Amino acid sequence: MSARAPRHGLFALLLALALVYAAWFRGDAHLVAAMLFFPLPPLLLAIGAWRGNRHAVFWSGVFGLGWFCHGVMMAWAHREQALWAWMVIVLAVAIIVAGNLPGLRTRFGRGRKS
Repeated sequence: MSARAPRHGLFALLLALALVYAAWFRGDAHLVAAMLFFPLPPLLLAIGAWRGNRHAVFWSGVFGLGWFCHGVMMAWAHREQALWAWMVIVLAVAIIVAGNLPGLRTRFGRGRKS
């Protein structure tokens, strides 16, 4: 597998999350604030991930924990928005895994000699 594949996967996941948030909050009463708070951070991190910025990959994992918690909270408290929330939950978990995959492969990779 290419070293570029994980960052391209992370880029795609972050972009998908930004699109989900943009669609979810498209009719919000505070549209500008909602767009700045929800889709903009994953979009900026996606650009950094595409460029191979290690800090963007790290912060994607950190923000992923917050996105996961937000999705769980929304799925629990607002049943009418559960589909959106579950999309965020799934994408957040995938982002956390994708951001940590290179380190996990290094730590637990095949062919590692003790």
